[in-house]
Amino acid sequence: MVRLLGTLPRRAARSVGAAIGALAYRLLGRLRGVGLRNLEMAYPDWSPEQRDRTLRGVYRHLGHLLAEFCLMPRYTPERAGEFIQYRGLEHYLAARESGKGVLVLTGHLGAWELSSFYHSLVGYPMGMVIRRLDNPLVDEFVNRIRCMHGNRVLHKDDFARGLIGAMRRGETVGILMDTNMTPPQGLFVPFFGVEACTAAGLARIALKTEAAVVPGFLVWEESEQRYALRFGERLELICTGDHEADVLANTAHFTAVIERYIREYPDQWLWMHRRWKTRPPGEAGVY
Repeated sequence: MVRLLGTLPRRAARSVGAAIGALAYRLLGRLRGVGLRNLEMAYPDWSPEQRDRTLRGVYRHLGHLLAEFCLMPRYTPERAGEFIQYRGLEHYLAARESGKGVLVLTGHLGAWELSSFYHSLVGYPMGMVIRRLDNPLVDEFVNRIRCMHGNRVLHKDDFARGLIGAMRRGETVGILMDTNMTPPQGLFVPFFGVEACTAAGLARIALKTEAAVVPGFLVWEESEQRYALRFGERLELICTGDHEADVLANTAHFTAVIERYIREYPDQWLWMHRRWKTRPPGEAGVY
């Protein structure tokens, strides 16, 4: 399927991807239920129709992302530049000039696989903290495409040492910080007004290395019919001298930034992920 989609013109591949997404929405009832439950918690004032419409949009965007991934090996800087535009690249470049490394705060919003790929395609290779896929053959195949233009993978099961080394070398690493975690790696911070167990590693590394933290998301701009790779201003770290309190405060701050971007593009975030699965002690599950 990947090879077939990769041979199609981009418009046709995206149409096929959207159709696959629509089919997945209809067939994968459990995931659909999780998505609607998440939207109910995040947007309690929305009507059921609005939540359903948003979730359908998520599946459509995932279909588009599937198509883009299949087409990525064919992309050149010129070709990709026709439908991807930087917004705020100066924020990333200024952060890189600090010389202490850049941690790109990101999440499963928009076309996250295409974002790091495009950034490397135009001359800014970076590291990516990811979880190993269960199938090693698929894992190798996917990583080969991700790393075609100089990107490298840091696996979650042993990333701390590599991440610290990358910061000391002044490199850039992207971290998807919007997935459910469990203690002690995860801390509970508000996310859409609901306590969510959130990875604290980015805050710990940033405080230890003084690396620059910059938000970065590749989102689809419907009115322009193109993607925008948006970099926000460097985030100031909260440093009071109480290390554990600072880790918690910065994790909450980073999570609030992610939430702000999701609220701008609610139909482009991965609502089917059980983000609130881990609950504080004594609290009942939400799924």
